[in-house]
Amino acid sequence: MTESHQDSSVDASSTDLTSDEEAQGIAAEIDAIAQEVQGERDVIADLTTDLQRLQAEYSNYRKRVERDRSLAHEVAITSVLTELLPILDDLDRASEHGELTGGFKAVADQLIATTTRIGLVRFGDAPSPFDPNIHDAMLHETSEEVTETTVTAILQPGYRFKERIVRPARVTVTDPKL
Repeated sequence: MTESHQDSSVDASSTDLTSDEEAQGIAAEIDAIAQEVQGERDVIADLTTDLQRLQAEYSNYRKRVERDRSLAHEVAITSVLTELLPILDDLDRASEHGELTGGFKAVADQLIATTTRIGLVRFGDAPSPFDPNIHDAMLHETSEEVTETTVTAILQPGYRFKERIVRPARVTVTDPKL
């Protein structure tokens, strides 16, 4: 009975040893799988970062292309409107001399309405403070009647399209007498 008891204890200790080895093997496999999963997570994180960067670059590219397209459109319209300014000036002179009548007046009104609808804005009023950003001083006078540099006559109206000055107003400026 002692012998069989010893055999049982040897079997139990060898079983315990085998269980410990198996547990360590399983733990090693779990660690290996965990490292593999962490590696996959790192790859996914890197790919996600790359995707986000590419999406941001594409979004910026799309905005830049749209801005450039809009600017090119604006420049093209400004170019056409600039070519029409002498015609508008001639229409103004004809109107001032009473020569704008009949069918020609209808055409002139339609041309002015079309340029206005496109966004061409006429500016330049007298008297008003002189602004070198929108006025081109052609003549200078002095007077005691003004306290600041003032536009006293419009020689040729100015035109603006959106934020751009297509042509500054050509004006007579009166400076205060010192």
